[in-house]
Amino acid sequence: MNDLIFMEKLLDGIEVDWRPLKDILVRTKGTKITAGQMRALHKDGAPLKIFAGGKTFAFVDFDDIPEKDVNRAPSIIVKSRGVIEFEYYDKPFSHKNEMWSYYSDKNSIHVKFVYYFLKLNEPHFQSIGSRMQMPQIATPDADKFLIPIPCPGNPEKSLAIQAAIVRVLDAFTSLTAELTAELTAELTARKKQYNYYRDQLLSFEEGEAEWKSLGEVGEFIRGKRFTKKDYVEAGGINAIHYGEIYTHYGTSSTSAISQVRSDLAESLRYAETNDVIVASVGETIEDVGKAVAWLGDGKVAIHDDSYAIRHSLNPKYLSYCLQTEGFIAEKAKHVSRGKVKRLLIDGISKVRIPIPYPNDPEKSFAEQARIIAILDKFNTLTNSISEGLPREIELRQKQYEYYRDRLLSFPKPEEVAA
Repeated sequence: MNDLIFMEKLLDGIEVDWRPLKDILVRTKGTKITAGQMRALHKDGAPLKIFAGGKTFAFVDFDDIPEKDVNRAPSIIVKSRGVIEFEYYDKPFSHKNEMWSYYSDKNSIHVKFVYYFLKLNEPHFQSIGSRMQMPQIATPDADKFLIPIPCPGNPEKSLAIQAAIVRVLDAFTSLTAELTAELTAELTARKKQYNYYRDQLLSFEEGEAEWKSLGEVGEFIRGKRFTKKDYVEAGGINAIHYGEIYTHYGTSSTSAISQVRSDLAESLRYAETNDVIVASVGETIEDVGKAVAWLGDGKVAIHDDSYAIRHSLNPKYLSYCLQTEGFIAEKAKHVSRGKVKRLLIDGISKVRIPIPYPNDPEKSFAEQARIIAILDKFNTLTNSISEGLPREIELRQKQYEYYRDRLLSFPKPEEVAA
């Protein structure tokens, strides 16, 4: 914060010269290399990084490409096709020859200052690229782009200002990265702890539980199809689409996030209160069979790629059982292996879950409730950070963007002329 106040005072009223990027940095070419060659040459731990489009890269030895194609100065890499973005790199590198990069050969230009200004204006370049069938920009789009140079008549002061701005923005970038790493590690640890205790609580000593198949526990009721055009904002029928089960719902829910047209009422099928709804289709085995206990007041329409299990257990207990590592392993045996994974109900209905004290209903429900209470606490702890993680990162990112915009908001050429 002190740095920011200092910078604002330092920037107040200074002269700014706007210069084309090609006039302040040196543009360099890449190397002729194919995606196949990158895969073949890649070696973990090799010293030279080769950049391709998007997040694609390879590490190779210096002898693998011509020395003339190796860039050793801190540079801005322009990813010009597909995903259009800028990346800063300060170790030896090269890149595919349809890309290009810039470095500074002037004592008065801090290349990372220019990088931060280009990152600020990335949407501008992405807008240019979007005009093409394959998003891409050309070298003139970047070469002609104007960069603000503070105190152009005093190279030493200009470089000091650029370096100070970089120092502040580096600090915010580092803090955001550290926070993300810490929260992600904490989330991973809590999830592992939660999964461990969930599986332990649902592992019974001999005689404490009877293992019954899902087909014995209840009946499977398949939903009826509805499509996107059937959705309404309000005044419709509560509905759960199979895809929402693994993107929007947890172990249980008391309300639906979607509604469909009320005139479909007679053609739909419903889960009733305390049913457990299972997604029967997904892109991964993890998604298929994801379950949510419906605890809402009244029925909810379900899609035909999902099933409601109507049963006599505590619904949250059943939902938790369907999350255990053991059940997931068994479930995997009953999923079709096509591009779209589909749960085979004839098979899954034979997978067994533990029923505590089956001959004593009162004791059984008490034990189910005890297990649920413990798992709910772990669930709350895990969700508190899993929900807070993106929120904290977003807040830090907005804070960073706020200070970045203030530090890089120089008077535009037309404003100066006016």
